[in-house]
Amino acid sequence: MIGALLRIYSYLYHTALALLLLGISLVAIASRSHSLQLGMLPWKGRELTYWLLGISLAGLLSILLALMRKVRFLFLLYSIAIFVMMLRGYFLGGYAFSGKDEFRFAVLLTLGALLAIFGAWSRFRASSRKDGRSRRR
Repeated sequence: MIGALLRIYSYLYHTALALLLLGISLVAIASRSHSLQLGMLPWKGRELTYWLLGISLAGLLSILLALMRKVRFLFLLYSIAIFVMMLRGYFLGGYAFSGKDEFRFAVLLTLGALLAIFGAWSRFRASSRKDGRSRRR
């Protein structure tokens, strides 16, 4: 039961994040304004716009494939990559928070990404357990 709730949370978390990143990148592309700056990410301008587009599409694809029960480990890898990017960008890099509210938001966002890893992992683990049982029979 907990595994199922974690999986649902993981899918919802990463879908919302991917759609947000997709929206940001598409607005930047449509407005021809490539002056995006997200201090927690290593890219700037046009490069950032297209990285956000690629990351969001990769996320949506990995979610779709996981829901279709194909290439589930891709969603786990995506979840880990997002968490690592948040951890590095917010806490291990030179990012400066504008106040305690922004810091609190970054902590919650990063902890949410960590929790989403467990949801993606439980789905991957559940499928390998089923595969192992069917091979033993």
